[in-house]
Amino acid sequence: MKKIFDFYINSSIHVALAVVSLCLVTVLYYEAELNIFLLFFLFFGAVSGYNFVKYAGVAGLHHRSLARELKNIQVFSIFCFTGLVFTVFFIDLKILLWSAIFGALTLLYALPVFSKKRNLRSISGIKVFIIAFVWAGVTVILPVLGVKNAILDDLLLEFLQRFLLVVVWILPFEIRDLKYDLEQLGTIPQRVGVTPTKILGIIVLAVVVMVEFIKGAATLETKLVLGIIAVVTAIFVWKTKENQSRYFASFWVEGIPVLWLMLLLLIRNL
Repeated sequence: MKKIFDFYINSSIHVALAVVSLCLVTVLYYEAELNIFLLFFLFFGAVSGYNFVKYAGVAGLHHRSLARELKNIQVFSIFCFTGLVFTVFFIDLKILLWSAIFGALTLLYALPVFSKKRNLRSISGIKVFIIAFVWAGVTVILPVLGVKNAILDDLLLEFLQRFLLVVVWILPFEIRDLKYDLEQLGTIPQRVGVTPTKILGIIVLAVVVMVEFIKGAATLETKLVLGIIAVVTAIFVWKTKENQSRYFASFWVEGIPVLWLMLLLLIRNL
């Protein structure tokens, strides 16, 4: 069971479900039509993209001597990429064009396009914002592109909220990796320290909640659920430490979007 669970985490299935969950939160918020192919497109795309970023360099260096788990992840990633290509034929052209932009940012994040060793990730201080921008774009913009006659007045505010939330969700990972990250990455904990990073994260969460109260389409249930998610996130951020348990960030923090979707579905069906 532990091997299966580790594969679930390491193969990016968990993070892909988080992406799909955030997409569904947007669908529910704007009462958009559910496109099942879009969900599969996002799931396969998230697995393919994340595993490429995480393992491409390792696979290239040690292709013949890959550990069994990494080989399994490689096979699973190929399967997911095949699924991604298949779902492309069922996706609206506008969604594909926007997806190409976010996909290009992912490639620029991982590949050394600026020089032999420099990519977007290596540029000091911008890593967290690139990830947050891509997540916000994929989970807010893509689900509403095909919506007709929808009230999208709050779309920019929704994008801002999602962007800020993802930034905060990344902080436990940056604190965890503090002892491994190179100094030139210029992560938030490297620049200001662990405790100020936690305080900054909680301040950002307060901003996210306040924005919900100025959105015209926000309802009591969306405010309540977002408030719960903000509190849960704040607790995780405050409890974050450098020597955290193996699954603290990679399972519990990364699972907050799934909790958000579950709470929203639960409160809507009460």
